[in-house]
Amino acid sequence: MRIRATVAAVTGALALSALAVPATHAAGGDGFDHREAFAKISRAAHKGDRAPGGPYDMDVTFSDFKIAKAVKLGSGTHYSTTVTYKLTHAAGIDVKAADFLTNPVLYRGEIDAPTSVTLVGVRPATCAVTTATTATCTGKIDFYPREDLLNSDAGAWKAGAVAVALNGQDPEGLEFDITKVGYAEKGDLGTTLVQRATTLAVDATPEPVKKGKTLTITGKLSLANWETGKYVGYVNQSVALQYRKKDVTTYSNVKGIKTNSKGELRTTVTASADGYYRFTFKGKTTVPAVNATGDYVDVQ
Repeated sequence: MRIRATVAAVTGALALSALAVPATHAAGGDGFDHREAFAKISRAAHKGDRAPGGPYDMDVTFSDFKIAKAVKLGSGTHYSTTVTYKLTHAAGIDVKAADFLTNPVLYRGEIDAPTSVTLVGVRPATCAVTTATTATCTGKIDFYPREDLLNSDAGAWKAGAVAVALNGQDPEGLEFDITKVGYAEKGDLGTTLVQRATTLAVDATPEPVKKGKTLTITGKLSLANWETGKYVGYVNQSVALQYRKKDVTTYSNVKGIKTNSKGELRTTVTASADGYYRFTFKGKTTVPAVNATGDYVDVQ
């Protein structure tokens, strides 16, 4: 299942009504799906959904938002990254109440008008009270790449946070009164790169080799395909062959090479001394840099 928002259908509230957590992962241990509560209240908090009313603007602000610079997602089913932030609130708000919910979110576009799927944690963030009006919150963004993301979703994402005080109201109940619910959100608190993970292999032959003879260096650069759950060859990409002598700690560039139509690499060098050969890829916004593990060659 992949829940996605099309631009034409987006209203301001879709930032949370299109939360990308598969239903099988959504609820906590008590069966309560906090994402659905966020979504329902978010819809009412934005344009077009206020009649007969909406949640009141809760006196909550967010700051000191910290998220990883990049998140690498491979071909696995689940990944997560931890986010921390400071939550400042009015004196009458109990952030430790069971029905006070807060979460970090990732989105593209604007938090109240995202241009694609919005990502959030499976469970709400936990908050540690620091003063009568502040708390330090820790939450996760959960990623289910094959279910939530297209390969084109790789790149820069914005980060924000939301908070809801249900104040005893049951979003699933018949007597739910949304006007008694508090709501706060803030976008542009940070950014991160959501990247398709890469792998890089190298093999030098023959081993051992006589000094002055030709070494053939082969390898392959691959990247995760989120839509199939597999790795595929990364074609027509610039990669550098590097070498370091035995007992030397740093690599030096030998030559540049490009991957072929299958992501494969092949080049030759003249063997000179014992040492290690590897390929290295600088990476891009959408894919991370990667180094192959050096292959040691015994030169005789």
